[in-house]
Amino acid sequence: MSPELPENGLIAIVKRDCPTCALIAPVLESLGSQVTVACQDDAAFPESVSSVVDDRDLAWSHALAIETVPTLIRRTGGREEARAVGWERSEWRTLAGDDALGADLPPYQPGCGSLSQEPGMAEKLALRFGEVSFGSRRIDLSRTQDAIEACFDRNWSDGLPLVPPTPERVLAMLAGTHRSADTVLGELPPSNSRCTVEKAAINAVMAGCRPEYFPVVLAALEAALDPEFGLHSVLVGTGSSGIVVIVNGPVARAIGMNAGANALGPGNRANASIGRALQLICRNVGGAKPGGTDASVLGQPGKLSFCLAEREDDQRWQSLAAMRGIPSGNSAVTLYSGDGVLGLTDQQSADPASLAANLALSLKAVGGAKKAGHHHALIVVCPQHRRIFADAGWTKEKLISELEARLLLSSDDIAPGAFGVSDGTLPKKGAATAPKFRPDGVHIVCAGGDTGSMSAIIPCSGEHAVNPVTKEISP
Repeated sequence: MSPELPENGLIAIVKRDCPTCALIAPVLESLGSQVTVACQDDAAFPESVSSVVDDRDLAWSHALAIETVPTLIRRTGGREEARAVGWERSEWRTLAGDDALGADLPPYQPGCGSLSQEPGMAEKLALRFGEVSFGSRRIDLSRTQDAIEACFDRNWSDGLPLVPPTPERVLAMLAGTHRSADTVLGELPPSNSRCTVEKAAINAVMAGCRPEYFPVVLAALEAALDPEFGLHSVLVGTGSSGIVVIVNGPVARAIGMNAGANALGPGNRANASIGRALQLICRNVGGAKPGGTDASVLGQPGKLSFCLAEREDDQRWQSLAAMRGIPSGNSAVTLYSGDGVLGLTDQQSADPASLAANLALSLKAVGGAKKAGHHHALIVVCPQHRRIFADAGWTKEKLISELEARLLLSSDDIAPGAFGVSDGTLPKKGAATAPKFRPDGVHIVCAGGDTGSMSAIIPCSGEHAVNPVTKEISP
C-alpha cells in the first residue's frame, strides 16, 4: 500500500549512511516545518530535526521514485512540482524560496545511491506494495524446506538443479521484455496447455537465464509453436531429436553468446540457459517429460540444452538468418530438430571439392545410410573449413548445391535387402537415384574456434513433418 504523502510543501529523502546527507543536516533543521524529512536507514536521523518519517520500508522512496539521496521535492496540490538531486545549493534555495539557505556549505556535493535502487530492490518493492500480481499459483515453502530440493520434489527439473523461481526473480525476468505477463503465446503440446509470457519467465528463471536473454527465449518459443516446426513430433517421438536453437544478429553479441571455441559445448551461460529454458518450458508447461509423453528410446545430451550463435565474422558467407529472409542487421532465432553431433575432422583437404566430397560421405549416414528423401541435416562448418570454401569463391548456396549433387543415392543401393540389410528406402518407380535429403534439407552455419579443422553434422533422423523455422527477435 502506498504511503500518504503531504499534499503541499517540501519532502527530503535522506539516509544516515551518506556524507552529503550528514552535511545538509543543518539545512534541514533550518527549514523547520516547511520540510518533511524521511530517512531510509535510521528513524532518528537527523537528530536536529524534531520529527523524522521512518522510511526503512522504503515506501516513501519507492512512491517518489528516489534514485539518489539527498533528494528535495516540492509538492503542490498533491503533485510534484520540482526536485533537486544531491546538494545543489542554488536548486535547494529555489525550491525552498530562501536565498540564504546553506550559505556556509559548499555550492555542490553529490549524493549517494538510494537504498531503493540496490540490486533486486525494485522487484521487492513492487511486490511489497502490491503493484504486480501473478497469474501463476504461488507455492509457499516452510522455513526448513530447501527451495532447490523442492523443485526436484515437484518434478520440475531436467535432472540438474534449478534456480528457485521467486517472485522477485520472475518479476526481474519479465522486465526483460515489453510484452505483458498475461500474453498467451500459444498452446504447448503434448498437453496443449496455454503458455503465457509469465510461464515462460518462470522457466527462464529456473534455467538460469538473465533478463536480457528473455527476448531470445520468447522468439525461440514462438518458433517452436509455429505449426511448420512440428513441435509435437519432436517432443513425443521415439527418436533422439531435440530442439536446436541458432541465434543470429546483434543480440548474440550483446548478450555474450558463444559462436567460437566450444560453441556446442559447456561454459557459456547464455547458450546453455537459453536452450535449457526452452526445454523446461516444453517440460513444465507442455508436459513433455521423459518416461511419460517423451518416448525417446535413447535421447541425447542436447535435449538438456542445444543452443549456439552463428559466427558472422566473414561477410563472404551469409548468415543462416539472412538466407532465411531476415533483413540484414536484425536479430533472429532459427529452430531445428536435431540429433546428436557427428564430428568430421579433415585436416588434409585444401580445396573445396575435396572437402565437400568428404562432407557428402559423412552426410550419407544421417538417419541410416539406406535412408533417403525424409531428413534434414545441419552442417556446422568451422572457420578453417569456411576459409577454404570462401577463398575459392564458394558461398553457402554453392556448397549446398554441390552437396546435393553428391547425395543422389543409387536406387539399387538404398533398396530394402541391398547389401544384406532388410531396412531401406523404396525408390520411386523407374528412378535410378533418390536424393538423400528433402528439398531444402541441407542447412549450414559457421561456428567454432580457429585452432583446428573440425566441422560437425547435426542430423535430424525423424521422418515426421518437422521443418526449421526462423523468427525475428523483438523486445
